[in-house]
Amino acid sequence: MALLSFDVNKRQFKNKLAQWLITLGGVSVLFTLILIFLYLLYVIKPIFESATVEPVTQLQLASNAEVLTAGSDELSEVAYTLDKQGQLNFYQAKQSDFREVGAKISSYPVSNSANVELLLEADTGQTVLTNAEDHVFVFESKFTASYIGDQRDIAPSLNYPLGEDSIEVDEQGARLTQLAFAMNEETAVFVGFTQDKRLIKTTLVAEDDFNYDPEFEAIYQEIDFNEQHVDDILISPDLTLAFVRVNDIVSVFELDDEYSVTKRSEIDVVPNNNYQISSMSLLSGGSSLLFGDSRGKVSQWFEVSTEQGRLFKQVRDFEVSDSEAVVEIHTEQFRKSFFTLTPSGEMGVFYTTSDADLWRGEISSKLPHAFGITPRANGLVIVQGQELQMFAVENEHPEVTWNALWQEVWYEGYPEPDYIWQSTSGSDDFEAKFSLVPISFGTIKAALYAMLFAVPIAITAAIYTAYFMTPGLRKKVKPTIELMEALPTVILGFLAGLWLAPIIENYLPAMVLLLIFLPVSTLITAFLWHNLSQNLKNKIPETLAPIILLPVLMLAAYCAFALSPVLEVYFFGGDMRQFITNDLGISFDQRNALVVGIAMGFAVIPTIFSMAEDAIFSVPKHLTSGSLALGATPWQTLIKVVLLTASPGIFSAIMMGLGRAVGETMIVLMATGNTPILDWSIFQGMRTLAANIAVEMPESEVGSSHYRILFLAAFVLFVFTFVFNTLAEFVRQRLREKYSSL
Repeated sequence: MALLSFDVNKRQFKNKLAQWLITLGGVSVLFTLILIFLYLLYVIKPIFESATVEPVTQLQLASNAEVLTAGSDELSEVAYTLDKQGQLNFYQAKQSDFREVGAKISSYPVSNSANVELLLEADTGQTVLTNAEDHVFVFESKFTASYIGDQRDIAPSLNYPLGEDSIEVDEQGARLTQLAFAMNEETAVFVGFTQDKRLIKTTLVAEDDFNYDPEFEAIYQEIDFNEQHVDDILISPDLTLAFVRVNDIVSVFELDDEYSVTKRSEIDVVPNNNYQISSMSLLSGGSSLLFGDSRGKVSQWFEVSTEQGRLFKQVRDFEVSDSEAVVEIHTEQFRKSFFTLTPSGEMGVFYTTSDADLWRGEISSKLPHAFGITPRANGLVIVQGQELQMFAVENEHPEVTWNALWQEVWYEGYPEPDYIWQSTSGSDDFEAKFSLVPISFGTIKAALYAMLFAVPIAITAAIYTAYFMTPGLRKKVKPTIELMEALPTVILGFLAGLWLAPIIENYLPAMVLLLIFLPVSTLITAFLWHNLSQNLKNKIPETLAPIILLPVLMLAAYCAFALSPVLEVYFFGGDMRQFITNDLGISFDQRNALVVGIAMGFAVIPTIFSMAEDAIFSVPKHLTSGSLALGATPWQTLIKVVLLTASPGIFSAIMMGLGRAVGETMIVLMATGNTPILDWSIFQGMRTLAANIAVEMPESEVGSSHYRILFLAAFVLFVFTFVFNTLAEFVRQRLREKYSSL
């Protein structure tokens, strides 16, 4: 009795231990999924936070002269002001071991004249001013970092990119009332309007390079322009276009030719004349114009392709104020953000691509005398009277909104709104395009074509193997197919991209013939087998009977490929691909959805086959025996009893295969063109969420919008699979309840 009691206790202990271990494993899996979910949310959350503007430094200026412009270095440690007396003053804006906050670091006279006038401040950092003698100077602030021990010190200085001598912008020496300026390493361009009503262009061509030698040749031109006044002039950063505004009409001039200026087009900003333009600015990159008006709105215009050619068109507008005009628009140097100011000192922060209203607030009791954006766009420098105030701007991800991610966006230069994923470019003026629609669509498209290929093959193979195949042959076939699942998907992707894709491209008619020859040859073989004499059938072992079909299928495939060139010559002019592209107008990519469907189908078939075959084979024998005993044929038993009873397992197999297809990475990475397009065509490629993450994550900057959106793509993929699996489990349970009584 004692020994029996000991065995019982030992068995109970093992059962309890197994129960706790299984429970712990299940809870650990759930806990891990929750941690993944929370970590993805943690990385994604910052891209949906709104901008903030907070005051950080306030200091008194040493000079009483009126301030014309202000700014700071990249680190916002040193602020500068240019006053009406022509003095460039630098102040310590952050605490350091060398100076107190507000201490004056240095001062430089930009001009010998005691009375200067600011003409413009270029986005690239150059400032243009004129003195009482109408001499024009171009200068910029330079900041050099040096280290004493482990402490950094910023030393400001004054630099003249075009030389310290004044520049004769107008050959006739007339006073300038409006001026625009832009330069690159070899050329500087001025477009100005003189007091005697002339529109002029002056081009300075460097003899070597402005960075090393300020010597240049000046080319003077007078532009044909009959207006009595000009309100604004802007030059695109690439020096190709000038925009001249007179009231509500903007004339666009081409500056490509150094010796002639032609009028390209004219923009009627206010066709109904029911409001007035109050400010104008160029967005970063120079492709878009921003117009502030008396209604308190800012509108964005850029060139789009139309039937009449490329024309400037209003794309979107922003509500800035209900009662005041937008008197100033300040744009960031490297992003599509801009800041607006009204006469009462109210400021707004907006981003064009995402159509985002990021921040509103009052930074001053009235319009500031000077307003500057720090080079990294993470701060502002504002001067009101003799007080300089610096603000910290937290605006890391202005390009990301739900609308920009999931709705059509009208990007610069595009003829209409569209879903575009294009995260990087070789240009600093690039407008990031972060629509998740194309890559989500590509994920669904790739999974759909893979399932169209895999499900019929896997399910029918599972039915035959579990229900009709002899036990001896089943023991060999089932492990062989399951062994396919161990094949690395990178090998399948490699074969699909470099071997299968060229074959499909060169033998397109064969792909169509295979869809006809394979099923027809199977039916013919079955018909011939059915009509063979019983004596002949008895001589062939039952285990080998299905193998007879293999050479027939191989012969059918050979015939399809052999007839492919003949069909191309007679029906498609010798090249079916060219026929599809030129005659049918269907784009054809070598690595397309057909290649992906076949390759990924082979990867998914073992998963679906194994689970479906187990479900069918596990149908209780008494159900099939009872059905046959009542007079049903094997096919009737299969359809009415076996498949219905196994339907929960078959459905689970299909959904597991779908989950595998949705999350597949290497095959779609190597067997598609990775083009994020919205096209159901079987001859076009796609880009999936998983492939996109694999391609771009190594190149993305940690913490950037691009980086966090890739995590958002992973979150979307996580949600896809979670929803599919949840629906699959729900349907499976319903099927189990419905057919459990069989």
